[in-house]
Amino acid sequence: MADLRAQAWQTLSGGERQRVHIARALAQSPRVMFLDEPTNHLDIHHQIEILRMVRRLDLTSIIALHDLNLAAMFCDRIVVLQAGTVAACGTPAEVLTQTLLRKVFRVEAEVSFGPEPGQPHIRFSGV
Repeated sequence: MADLRAQAWQTLSGGERQRVHIARALAQSPRVMFLDEPTNHLDIHHQIEILRMVRRLDLTSIIALHDLNLAAMFCDRIVVLQAGTVAACGTPAEVLTQTLLRKVFRVEAEVSFGPEPGQPHIRFSGV
């Protein structure tokens, strides 16, 4: 983030601001980092960029995400909460099933697997 150090906060894009927040946290040398919706209000390019960056870090990251496909792409393990209780916990392939999506999120969806082994892709059905 050194290249942005002279720039005013108000002039930074959403993705740049997120990277600054993460850099500030990393300056404290954490072993665990908690991120609450780090991709919120970002375009897809910046969402993927932020999650790739976090994934490359040599620390444990606990991230709250609502985009299940992004969670499937970047998370080793997923915990799904329902009314404050753990509804499922495991790998993306174990957790992100049609049955769980119907039960917890009340949506119909098709879960398929692409070229990445164990990485589900969710295609939500129409209403």
